[in-house]
Amino acid sequence: MPPLPLPLPPHPRPRRAALRTAGAAAAAVPLLALAACGSPSEAAPAGTSGGAVPVVASTNVYGDIARTIGGADVRVTSFISDPGQDPHSYEAGTRNRLALGRAGVVIENGGGYDDFMTTMLKASSSKAEVLDAVRISGRTAPAGGELNEHVWYDLPSMALLADRLSAALAKARPARAAAFTANATAFKAKLKDLEGRVAALKAAHSGDGVAITEPVPLYLLEAAGLRNETPEAFSEAIEEGDDVAPRTLRETLGLFGGKKVKALVYNAQTSGPQTEQVEKAAKDNGVAVVPVTETLPSGQDYIGWMAGTIAALGKALS
Repeated sequence: MPPLPLPLPPHPRPRRAALRTAGAAAAAVPLLALAACGSPSEAAPAGTSGGAVPVVASTNVYGDIARTIGGADVRVTSFISDPGQDPHSYEAGTRNRLALGRAGVVIENGGGYDDFMTTMLKASSSKAEVLDAVRISGRTAPAGGELNEHVWYDLPSMALLADRLSAALAKARPARAAAFTANATAFKAKLKDLEGRVAALKAAHSGDGVAITEPVPLYLLEAAGLRNETPEAFSEAIEEGDDVAPRTLRETLGLFGGKKVKALVYNAQTSGPQTEQVEKAAKDNGVAVVPVTETLPSGQDYIGWMAGTIAALGKALS
């Protein structure tokens, strides 16, 4: 079993609404300026020429999946791999634009998570095939609610992405189509194994209560049959970078003293005084804390990362 990823150094996350506007503006300025002075050869797509297929991914999660499916036939550039980088405030640079212009395939999360990719693509002359993980997943916002865009924690969605990625790579390199298909099949088999482990958790712990700091891992928790007891106002405020109302904070802290939850699933990449207070309350009351992250920890692949998280969740629930 791959080792559980250690919690990463926390970093504050400002308000996402402001970041999306500021991030898009910051990305647009250098991109538009560069578009005026860049030569056509800089932005020429390379996805249809010989050699490895250039693949650009918004985060290293999708970059790793691309390497798994493409093997030696892809050259992957992941824009975000540093846990200190927030996709909602990521600012594009010259190298990003050049990579997009040369890409044969682009993988973005979509759903508002990495809007900088849309901004960059509009400002570039990229002819790449763009794979939007949220659209591929078919996930939509529930009635009266908001979309949970963190689809990389939804194993069936990653199986759908693997098929679409295999097809996109085969289009760029028809001679290697069989290899891409075989790699995708092997990847999906490993996902099925993980789904089996999640099903085992559901069989043993369906209905158990858990708390979260953000909705990042919700797809995985729901698949395990776990019940999210966290006040929606708490996780929403944390995700948006807002202060949590005192009453909501008290209600959240009460989950641990009242033994209403068996685990706290904590986004280790974003932290502040209120999430730290919640983490402390969990530990003080003997409630296990399961760290999750938004980017792939160094030295791990996607399957190992998910396996470690599932194992940690099972240990916490037991």
